[in-house]
Amino acid sequence: MLFGLLDEMWYNRAMIEKVFRDPVHNYIHVDHQVIYDLINTKEFQRLRRIKQLGTSGYTFHGGEHSRFSHCLGAYEISRRITKIFDEKYPEVWDCHESLLVMATALLHDVGHGAYSHTFERLFDTDHEEITRQIITNPETEINKVLVQVSPDFPEKVASVINHTYPNKQVVQLISSQIDVDRMDYLLRDSYYTGASYGQFDLTRILRVICPVENGIAFKRNGMHAVEDYVVSRYQMYMQVYFHPASRAMEVLLQNLLKRAKFLYEKQKDYFALSSPNLIPFFERRVTLKDYLALDDGVMNTYFQVWMTSPDTILSDLAQRFINRKVFKSIIFSKENEKNLNVMRDLVAEVGFDPDYYTAIHRNFDLPYDFYRPDVEKPRTQIEIIQKDGSLAELSTLSPIVETLAGTRHGDNRFYFPKEMLKEAGLFSENSKTFLSYIKNDQFIYGEAHEHEY
Repeated sequence: MLFGLLDEMWYNRAMIEKVFRDPVHNYIHVDHQVIYDLINTKEFQRLRRIKQLGTSGYTFHGGEHSRFSHCLGAYEISRRITKIFDEKYPEVWDCHESLLVMATALLHDVGHGAYSHTFERLFDTDHEEITRQIITNPETEINKVLVQVSPDFPEKVASVINHTYPNKQVVQLISSQIDVDRMDYLLRDSYYTGASYGQFDLTRILRVICPVENGIAFKRNGMHAVEDYVVSRYQMYMQVYFHPASRAMEVLLQNLLKRAKFLYEKQKDYFALSSPNLIPFFERRVTLKDYLALDDGVMNTYFQVWMTSPDTILSDLAQRFINRKVFKSIIFSKENEKNLNVMRDLVAEVGFDPDYYTAIHRNFDLPYDFYRPDVEKPRTQIEIIQKDGSLAELSTLSPIVETLAGTRHGDNRFYFPKEMLKEAGLFSENSKTFLSYIKNDQFIYGEAHEHEY
């Protein structure tokens, strides 16, 4: 028993500091053995092979950074924050929670898969659930590191990710409307995509963030830095994350995988040879080992093989994806959605299967919201500490944030092959009819359309 206790104390020690050079944070400091050992696990190293931005790299060519670098960045911000809390707020902050915050920040995205969001929708996987599995499964290297801290430490980390950990300060640092995850990915994605409007004053935010009785708050004199963060987040979503071309690549990927999934039942031998790691997903018998065997590189290799498939739809979609032959799109209103069949029919008449060559893609984001206990997933609002010590919700103090609060921004898009926009050629009549339903990249239908044409 004594030796076990001594081992635990040894493992929770500080270590000789190691650093990672980072373009966003300059240096990422690792001075705890647990963090260093977690970084060196195979499950965490796998994140080097998964892009942070998925298909956005096809629009913003610099956006090639990995989930590995983002997770390191989120850890670094958590390290800086907990260091401030340890030193300045010992009466409000429990210093024994600091390692938990840092470990969770590092591991919060470890369950992300190849092209994760597109993949998740098609194969019904959940990266947050996978993250919890990786952390709690005794067979993983990550779990073996975590249990060295204490037998219940993996469950603690998993509960923070699951938002069930009792200390709200810890949960909000990892997941809230201004958390270490969002702070890093905004700065990092902005840097690598060249989109300067995603920048905000992290140094100032770290000076004004502080723990309060039931969560995290910000000092009044730093309110404009927080306000700037909210606006930056909004701009990044509108300009980068929701970019029509990135979504076009996502649609291509979605339809490509959908076709492979459809073909599998009749072409099992072909897929066993061309893409063996996908078979457990086609057959809905996925283990954690199967999941971890996939990354962006593996998937891209499969797509290149599919370019020579005898199935013309699979091969065509694969070459469009690999060679970035993006679909085009138009915006449509909710009221007009029911009339989109006229566009699908025209696509079919030209010879494209509308099940694979058209798609509806919706992207909406809530830039900021105040606490609404009546909604299914209420958000934790951003609190500002007033002179008298009371807390005020951010949008009540900031007119800019007030305009963004509670309103969803984004659009509905209909995607189709760019060939439909060519007025010349064999299908010119179909193209002319197709184009007659488009004005200023918007779908028009009904009286306005009939009047104009």
